[in-house]
Amino acid sequence: MAGYKPAAIQTYPVLGEKITQDTLYWNNYKPPYNYAVTASSRIHIYGRYSQEPIKTFSRFKDTAYCATFRQDGRLLVAGSEDGGVQLFDISGRAPLRQFEGHTKAVHTVDFTADKYHVVSGADDYTVKLWDIPNSKEILTFKEHSDYVRCGCASKLNPDLFVTGSYDHTVKMFDARTNKSVISVEHGQPVESVLLFPSGSLLASAGGRYLKIWDMLKGGQLLVSLKNHHKTVTCLYLSSSGQRLLSGSLDRKVKVYSTTSYKVVHSFDYAASILSLALAHEDETIVVGMTNGILSVKHRKSEAKKDSLPRRRRPAYRTFIKGKNYMKQRDDILINRPSKKHLELYDRDLKNFRVSKALDRVLEPSCTIKTPEITVSIIKELNRRGVLANALAGRDEKEISRVLNFLIRNLSQPRFAPVLINAAEIIIDIYLPVIGQSPVVDKKFLLLQGLVEKEIDYQRELLETLGMMDMLFATMTRKESTSVLQHTSDGFLENKKMES
Repeated sequence: MAGYKPAAIQTYPVLGEKITQDTLYWNNYKPPYNYAVTASSRIHIYGRYSQEPIKTFSRFKDTAYCATFRQDGRLLVAGSEDGGVQLFDISGRAPLRQFEGHTKAVHTVDFTADKYHVVSGADDYTVKLWDIPNSKEILTFKEHSDYVRCGCASKLNPDLFVTGSYDHTVKMFDARTNKSVISVEHGQPVESVLLFPSGSLLASAGGRYLKIWDMLKGGQLLVSLKNHHKTVTCLYLSSSGQRLLSGSLDRKVKVYSTTSYKVVHSFDYAASILSLALAHEDETIVVGMTNGILSVKHRKSEAKKDSLPRRRRPAYRTFIKGKNYMKQRDDILINRPSKKHLELYDRDLKNFRVSKALDRVLEPSCTIKTPEITVSIIKELNRRGVLANALAGRDEKEISRVLNFLIRNLSQPRFAPVLINAAEIIIDIYLPVIGQSPVVDKKFLLLQGLVEKEIDYQRELLETLGMMDMLFATMTRKESTSVLQHTSDGFLENKKMES
């Protein structure tokens, strides 16, 4: 009797995805820590792996909207909804300084390069420069005609800072001239601005556009990017300065190369993104979302443990022939065949336990990490003609696991041909018992709707392919045909005519 042949696990590559160095780098982040946060009159500081805040500042009259650390990490400045700006020492809880002057909510604060001044922008259309030692207002700029929602200070020049407003403009102010020195038109309400460390380039985000400006040429537009489907809300630059990150309401974080300004990677999140930041040397990426979740991902350590090489034991022939024995001409070497170990689902298939084999590949550890194994076993069961037997006779918990997997992966083109067939079998088997479990009924109806939608998509794709074939057929060059004709001297001449 022939030996059992293991089930072939088919590889399903993700269509359109190219494996690059950026893909390997940005995919090297561990699953996120999620913190539930709400807008309140407190600012929480979390440790790297702590689920609870290690520090809380709560001396605000109203909701705190923004906060920024000084470069040395010792001071924190924050703005609140009531128009107040407060300065905290990280080692204490009470504010060191309070700056009163804004009449509406403060949405942006930052330290200047000399570390002794603070810039703030508010919904009262004003931008203010504060002196930290004296707790006094130095300058007030009233050039914006709408809410000032973003801003940043130059890291090289203590007199330069940039603000963005809902009046569609981005302005660079100079404290020495008491007015803006550069003003550019973004074209959309500006949600975020970012000044590169050299001070020569400025990035602005608003609407679906991300624009890069050359400040050394008076604010000349270098490039305009439109890679998001909804409003871009936040920007951040990597520690090396070679990658620019943007977050959007379309639930995506896109990574751009600062040399070509092309998207080199993309992150997907569960909700619309409002804020984004990277820790020192890009060890951590932090994203705040509209559902009140703060997502924190840590990059895996690239250092590998230097394990000592395992010492090989001498072969049997070493003991018989000696260490320096050389193979002779008449010697015959017989290799012992290595024993193949079957996977658990292969053992079940070998013993015709089809339901048990399907249960093993429906475990969460398999369906989430390696869904291609689950799809391959479903395909193998269908090839053997026992897929209906494996799916039948299941209770509420077991059928829910099957439905969850189908709902999660049915819309993926690489799995659709196999899973649509499995979904149709489930619908045929369990349709007569609908109504006995509310949980199963809800998932069953959702699965049925997904199958119908997928079939409609396939039909539309076939129609589109048919139209494209017709267009390509009409665009092909007309082939020349040969026709024999009689000449005046009575000989046949081969002439080419276009059909």
